[in-house]
Amino acid sequence: MGWQLIRAYAVLVYIFMFLPVAVVVLLSFNASQFGSFPMTGFSFRWFLELWNNDAILRAFRTSVILGLLTAAISTTLGVLASLALVRYRVPGANMISTILIAPILVPEVVLAVALLLFLNFLGVNKSFTLLLFGHVIFTLPFVILVVQARLVAIRRDVEEAAMSLGASPIQTFFQITLPLMLPAVLAGGLFAFTISFDDITGTLFWKPGGVETVPTQIFAMLRNSISPEINALGTVMIVMTVGLPLLGAAIARQISKKSGV
Repeated sequence: MGWQLIRAYAVLVYIFMFLPVAVVVLLSFNASQFGSFPMTGFSFRWFLELWNNDAILRAFRTSVILGLLTAAISTTLGVLASLALVRYRVPGANMISTILIAPILVPEVVLAVALLLFLNFLGVNKSFTLLLFGHVIFTLPFVILVVQARLVAIRRDVEEAAMSLGASPIQTFFQITLPLMLPAVLAGGLFAFTISFDDITGTLFWKPGGVETVPTQIFAMLRNSISPEINALGTVMIVMTVGLPLLGAAIARQISKKSGV
């Protein structure tokens, strides 16, 4: 009886958490311009208006470019840092690992304000580069954690066998190590892209004037009025932030099956 009550309570908690998300998705297909029930009909009208909204399209392009650059830089740095910390004896490795992972432990708003004040002290103005730099700082720990977990599971003697057969360290990395850790690398990159694409707290502090991402554009639209386009844009955000990790997990699983790991 006790476990049944716990299960029922857990179900109610999940319903309470995800019911607002379901309502936003449902209202995005409402034919009426008023986001209320009962719905007057099923329509893709607000998605079409979203497609014709230049401000939203600019914000979407900015978010995609920012997310891709963040994923590329964070994944590259995360792989290199993980290799150094796991495969080599680096002085102060534990301290370096703690520093790299520390942004996860610090509230994002504190990190955003601290970085902004520090750069203002140095006389650095807000720019897209600053915004990208902030997103890399925030997403890099997630990549490191994922890649390190996979790299620890890869046996060192496999790489040593390749080098004993004449392969250079670079050849060993690209032909042995990287294929074995590729699922984790892809997962880390998708994590970085999704977190960057969905971030609003740090972006509000770091973005220059005139640059809007999708979350900040939604925030600006909500301050003026509640438009049905916001529901459509929210649905697109939900699909991307939920669908991409699921797609990445499926791809990583297929790669793992093919490589036999």
